[in-house]
Amino acid sequence: MDSTIAIRRLSVQDYHQMAESGILQPDERVELLEGQIIQMVAKGTAHSASVSRIEQLLRNRLGSCVLLRFQDPIRLDDYSEPEPDVAVVRPNPNFYEDHHPIPSEVFLLIEVSDKTLKFDRETKAPVYGRSGIAEYWVLDVNGRKLHVYRSPSKTGYQSETILSEELQIAPLAFPDCVIAVREMLRSP
Repeated sequence: MDSTIAIRRLSVQDYHQMAESGILQPDERVELLEGQIIQMVAKGTAHSASVSRIEQLLRNRLGSCVLLRFQDPIRLDDYSEPEPDVAVVRPNPNFYEDHHPIPSEVFLLIEVSDKTLKFDRETKAPVYGRSGIAEYWVLDVNGRKLHVYRSPSKTGYQSETILSEELQIAPLAFPDCVIAVREMLRSP
């Protein structure tokens, strides 16, 4: 007899029905990842400030050639609808009113980590990579580093580079948009 226990994964449709029926409260900070509801960690001031810095940098440098979304859902597949801190997506005339962006509409996802570095790197990165998200950054506000994931594949990302705050990077889709890692971080 096989002693393996099967876990029932929730679909995105199940997840939305739970919200519509009141099982999940409108202000509840959760996201769906690989069929599991994940409770999101409260945002600290360092986290919020870095998200605001990133927003200003990207708005100033990329302007209207992208749509920026902050802590809004991205639909990866039938079982994952995470809410990354920053999503740089293709412009959409109706601002994605009829659907959440899917991987082919995403240029870059960014997570800001002050308390969730291990989860963002070891759990979210493989999921984003397997989903085909072209590029994923994890800003480690405590370690003052940027983890850059590129080359998605069926097993996750094939490339991870760790940049110190002295270095610069440009998103793959926008090579002229050069950003110094330290610009996303608080002053030392």
